[in-house]
Amino acid sequence: MTAATLFTPKIMPEFDDSMDGNTVAAEQSMPTESAELQKLQKKLRRQVSWAIRDFNMIEDGDIVMVCVSGGKDSYTLLDILLLLKRIAPIDFDIVAVNLDQKQPGYPEDILPAYLNEQGIAHYILEKDTYSIVKSVVPEGKTYCSACSRLRRGSLYGFAKQIGATKIALGHHRDDMLATFFLNLFHGGALKSMPPKLLSDDKQNLLIRPLAYVEEKDIIEYAHLKAFPIIPCNLCGSQTNLQRAIINDMLREWDNAHPQRLASIFKAMQNVAPSQLADRELFDFEQLRLDRDDTERMFEGDNIQAGQTDSLAEIGLPISPKTQTFNPRFASDKPSLANTDQASENPCPTQKIPTINPVL
Repeated sequence: MTAATLFTPKIMPEFDDSMDGNTVAAEQSMPTESAELQKLQKKLRRQVSWAIRDFNMIEDGDIVMVCVSGGKDSYTLLDILLLLKRIAPIDFDIVAVNLDQKQPGYPEDILPAYLNEQGIAHYILEKDTYSIVKSVVPEGKTYCSACSRLRRGSLYGFAKQIGATKIALGHHRDDMLATFFLNLFHGGALKSMPPKLLSDDKQNLLIRPLAYVEEKDIIEYAHLKAFPIIPCNLCGSQTNLQRAIINDMLREWDNAHPQRLASIFKAMQNVAPSQLADRELFDFEQLRLDRDDTERMFEGDNIQAGQTDSLAEIGLPISPKTQTFNPRFASDKPSLANTDQASENPCPTQKIPTINPVL
């Protein structure tokens, strides 16, 4: 059984009033929460359910390894997936995994205490990638790229070691938009973070269940849930990070034009390869005309032909015919170039104006 059929709105209880006994019991066993939190939680559950359904992220029997950093995004991801696990009509397991990168001052006790308090199965991996990053990144350069590569390699290998079938990451919609613009502005590529990805070595499947979720909703949810947030001190103090600049730009857009980010994200799901310029993605070389015999005349008042001898030499018409563009504004006097045409057809056929596409 796949997520395409199991995570549809009709099956998920927030969209179906006819819930079974187990679902109702699970809902009733949830702690009493504020109406504001319940409303936001329902919205996030719905968006995560849609993402899981649309990209077939979770299937029956999956072991989902949720990467938890201690930030708002991964806490929210873990919390929502645990809620869905309780009410979904399929069986899948969740294990939380954190990589302790031995950053100076990192509070090692906070995350294990939270996971134990919530009764969540988890692993804490200890690996001093901090020293490696500091040694390989030149002074003044950002650490994010090197840090993420080292972290990703460790987590990928561990997922295979424990037999996890999916790796869930906490990237949300705004992360995907920011990555799109980073690649657009600085990488010369139209690409972003896909909601679902097969690793290059084909050993792991990555999923991003928060793909439809806005960051501002996650910020609010983390605040209402009072997650014990652990800041990233490795790169948080660095200024002028390109991603931070892009994020500021997106926030400004969202404040000034509330629907702009939604439109951009929709565009990422509605790609027209023939309207871009990637020769690998679309075969421009093989484009050929396929004209029929229907005559199509210029819709206008007149055509002035110059250097008619040269036109005739090329084999082009010296006096191309025209047809009326808008009969309401047609001149009573026939144009000089179409005197013969006017005499042959004193009442030309009137057509609805055709607006030619921009070439």
